[in-house]
Amino acid sequence: MRNTSDNTSQFYVPQELLQELGKLGTHLSIGIPKERAAGERRLALTPEAVEILVNYGHQVRVEREAGLGINYADNHFADAGAEIAASPERVYQSDVVVKILPPMPEEVAWMNPRTTVCSFTPRPWLKPEAYQLMMAKRITAFAYEFWSDRERRFQPLMGAMAEIEGYAAITIAADLLSNNHGGKGILLGGIAGVSPAEVVVIGAGTAGTSAARAAMALGASVKVFDNDIARLRQLHRTLGVSLFASNFHPNVLRNAFQSADVVIGALHKDSFDHHFVIAEELIETMKKGSLIIDLRVTQGGCFETTCCLSPSDPEIFEQHGVLHFCRPFISNYVARTASMAFSNLMVPLLSHLGDVGNAQNLIKTNTSFKRGVYLYQGKPVNEYISNRFNLRSNNIDIYLTAF
Repeated sequence: MRNTSDNTSQFYVPQELLQELGKLGTHLSIGIPKERAAGERRLALTPEAVEILVNYGHQVRVEREAGLGINYADNHFADAGAEIAASPERVYQSDVVVKILPPMPEEVAWMNPRTTVCSFTPRPWLKPEAYQLMMAKRITAFAYEFWSDRERRFQPLMGAMAEIEGYAAITIAADLLSNNHGGKGILLGGIAGVSPAEVVVIGAGTAGTSAARAAMALGASVKVFDNDIARLRQLHRTLGVSLFASNFHPNVLRNAFQSADVVIGALHKDSFDHHFVIAEELIETMKKGSLIIDLRVTQGGCFETTCCLSPSDPEIFEQHGVLHFCRPFISNYVARTASMAFSNLMVPLLSHLGDVGNAQNLIKTNTSFKRGVYLYQGKPVNEYISNRFNLRSNNIDIYLTAF
């Protein structure tokens, strides 16, 4: 049988039985639209994931050419059993719409009332016009960044994207340091007789740990800073005690910035109410031609020089002689890997949704999913998001008994 509780456990049963059990739940129509935001290549479900959902009895509608960004043609999805929709309206009229970025106002206009939509909700991609229209259409909206386990210690999709982006940051750094892009022309790892590049990582969370691991694997000299001693201890257990790890001691941090070739901004946010950044005066002390990569630009930025950038601001710029790389969602550099990670996590969730019949039942039976809901049948139920639009938010439990 398939597990539909918050606790994860494995059951080994014949594939034929899995397929038959999948037919016992409600058959959903699941829409996978093309992402229309500039530069967004990721897709929420791959053809392999589509095939699993179709075998469970669900109808999957994929917008024509939606998979080109991850190098999947329409025939790959068609062979997996998906309906290839020529118009976006057909996709958005599904029971559940699964996206990467939040829907635009015109996309919400295509949805049927009471649709369930899943996406990230970064500023400023979630537009007030779209939010108001979702309220009017009584949409139930789920945000990946609020999806967490029972103890709120692990966020499945945010953790997966952070891990991917930590590795990708080092790949990007190695490329930007080369002469090919006007960099200093150095290898991250150096060679015999030549010192390796110095990499400073701000934040010992999932992204910071992945970046440190990748940099160490290439032979770079790595220093990691964090304000959480427990995370630094975990970092040592994961990567070894030889790794330099420190809290934000001013003198130690200043010395590290003065000698750094690359600084990766991966500072985690334990609270949506508090935000810390690295002061501009530290960046002024960095060597000319060094590099900053901010992995938290969509969350307000890790550095004073990268704070509160808008989509109209340049994504790559030089300030104080330091190259700043502030491109959002750098998992788009490895969009196929990112889409596979999405699929691995979304298929069980969508299967569970089919088993219980609708979003309301899933909210009642799955506390992890419940935490991610920011609109319940058009009612604001997430204070952080509703505050963006100066709207009042109520506890979702109030509405669960009324609808």
